Amino acid sequence: MSKPVITASQIQSLQAFFGDRLQCQEPMSRYSLIKVGGPADFLVSVTSSEELESAVRFLWEEKIPFVLLGGGSNTLISDAGIREVVLINEAKRVEFIEESGQNPLVWAESGASFGGVSRRTGAKGWSGLEWASGIPGTVGGAVVNNAGAFGSNIAANLVLAEILHPLGDRVQRSEWSVDQFGYEYRTSVIKSGEKQAIVLSATFGLERSTPEKVKATISAIASKRQSSQPGGPSLGSMFKNPPGDYSGRLIEEAGLKGTRVGDVEVSQDHANFFINRGEATAGEIATLIALVRDEVNEKFSVELELEIQFIGDWKAEN
Repeated sequence: MSKPVITASQIQSLQAFFGDRLQCQEPMSRYSLIKVGGPADFLVSVTSSEELESAVRFLWEEKIPFVLLGGGSNTLISDAGIREVVLINEAKRVEFIEESGQNPLVWAESGASFGGVSRRTGAKGWSGLEWASGIPGTVGGAVVNNAGAFGSNIAANLVLAEILHPLGDRVQRSEWSVDQFGYEYRTSVIKSGEKQAIVLSATFGLERSTPEKVKATISAIASKRQSSQPGGPSLGSMFKNPPGDYSGRLIEEAGLKGTRVGDVEVSQDHANFFINRGEATAGEIATLIALVRDEVNEKFSVELELEIQFIGDWKAEN
């Protein structure tokens, strides 16, 4: 196990600030869609954007390292756990904004289910987020990662986001337009680390339609997902699609469907999904990732780029 990254005096500050809300040695497999991950030294759940802002301000001001997690997709948590404070974002408020003569908007806190927001707007007959109806992550994760599916993505719908970012010795709350995120395929200036910020909430622009039309589109997307994407615990798409091609096709052509390391398997249904078939570990998943990348690179001279992120104490894995 690596040495703690939080000092004794910082632990006292955490206990004083969060009180009984501060959990210790919390198993992170409970918060992972693929059901892996060792314990977090410290974990706190926040249930509103105000609580999230307060917690992040405190942690930045006290220089206490932290990790912000939402729905548990797109993140592979180390078997050794997480030494930083883990903030679980459960801020889920959603508001619908409709003004006469203007296109409607939906505002959502960053911990809200993005797929849930899509389905709720669809029930109102508001169109624009149908593509997101099956995405398992949160609004904040989608905004940071420029989530996308079925020919669209966050960059096409985002109007603005409320963000919190350090500015010298201060912590500032700002509104960012879509252009300020510097979106590229499945990334942003926040995900790349170019800028340090967390998303508090986001507003998306929509169009008026009818509930019947929007629900029909969502239903068609759900059917397509069910026919092409596997069930079972997974992190979603493991690799980004390389330009002009598909990671799933390359992995399948490399003969890797069904390949297993321990209890993790390259899906037989869609090769860009890795499935936990029982008691998989993060180490096994990391080993399978490396194996797949090496095989695809050897056969096709293509270096697959991860869509997921490694979180936690991976140094202790070595």
